[in-house]
Amino acid sequence: MEAVKLLVVGAGGRGWCYSTYAMQYPDKAKVVGVAEPREFYRNRMAVTHKIPKENVFRSWEEAARLPRFADAALICTQDSMHTAPAMAFAHKKYHILLEKPMAPTEPECRRIVETVKANKIILGVGHVLRYTRAVQNVKHLLAAGAIGEIVSVQDLERVGYWHQAHSFVRGNWRNEKESSFMLLSKSCHYLDLISYYMDAPCVQVSSFGNLKHFRKQNKPKGAAARCLDCPRAVESQCPYSAKRFYLEKIKQGHLGWPVNVLDPDVNAKTITRALRNGPYGRCVYACDNDVVDHQVVNMEFANGATAVHTMTAFTPDGDIGPSLRIFGTRGALCLTGMQIQVFDFLTDTSTIYNAAHFIADTVKGTAGGHGGGDGGLMTQFVEAVHCGDQKKLLTGPYETLESHRIVFAAERSRRTGRVVRM
Repeated sequence: MEAVKLLVVGAGGRGWCYSTYAMQYPDKAKVVGVAEPREFYRNRMAVTHKIPKENVFRSWEEAARLPRFADAALICTQDSMHTAPAMAFAHKKYHILLEKPMAPTEPECRRIVETVKANKIILGVGHVLRYTRAVQNVKHLLAAGAIGEIVSVQDLERVGYWHQAHSFVRGNWRNEKESSFMLLSKSCHYLDLISYYMDAPCVQVSSFGNLKHFRKQNKPKGAAARCLDCPRAVESQCPYSAKRFYLEKIKQGHLGWPVNVLDPDVNAKTITRALRNGPYGRCVYACDNDVVDHQVVNMEFANGATAVHTMTAFTPDGDIGPSLRIFGTRGALCLTGMQIQVFDFLTDTSTIYNAAHFIADTVKGTAGGHGGGDGGLMTQFVEAVHCGDQKKLLTGPYETLESHRIVFAAERSRRTGRVVRM
């Protein structure tokens, strides 16, 4: 097939990640344009993909003013900056891959869906976990009746104490006004998976959570505003020391995420300078963060089943990933990382499915991050654009809107202390 032409809007972490698909499969996709205000990331994308100068832009508005010159736009800007480019490129008839979440408010999400449908284009949203083989195997086992009817779901999102400090205390997703609330920015794909497994509308939601730990009141006595200035006696006892964490990563040879977020030219000198002057060198108890560090969501679905999702920052480093239990009328299923265990009530035995013998291979090209979900999403999106078929994707505009609505309802419940009926 002719390679699908891609315009990358936002060439940071997610834009770069999705664009690597074109490097791995140049016969299927080609990056022909980039819009990015930061010079390093813009130039890296332009040079890597040999993008013509006339298709290299400092803003998405510049690209949107031109006639359509690509088949699809990958919109990978910050959460609060999704709506305007999504609407603009939809009106230009670009198919769209929109990084999750769709938008920071429910009305904006609805407008995006309405615009997509009115212009008859394909919309993919970055719910990459749907495209992992582990999730597809869970879905396959449920559909095959391995545990009977679903009665309840228990889902644990292990953010990781250092991921929380990096992204949600010091980093880009720390403040609701600059990004979005925590459940939307971090957990919307987990609630999307619960909706996917249930295959039924959610009817009511309640939620509780707060910013418990990363607050000024918890700053250790004698601690400085920056980790580089913190007295050794205090810094040595702080699990969130930026000085220790980032510089130790360099010593260990880990030069990618999260260290390269501080400075794309990773070495001890540049990272030390970033810790001295940038946001990632701040004390975690002296930042402008306001998103929660733990939250629980309770859901009831139209089929009578219930679910609970727990998001917590306070899990071990490296413990990032899903932990899922689904309880049915004939058995129970447990997913930890990539391993699935199914217990059968009739035989009183367990069967373990792991990466060595997946039973469902419905997702093609599952390479890359998020357990292969990044590559799986890109493979399916490119195929959908090539065929002009929204159904090639594992979720459509309305399904995505529905799972986002659960997130917005949960946040309303957390803020009001009331059960929210959908």
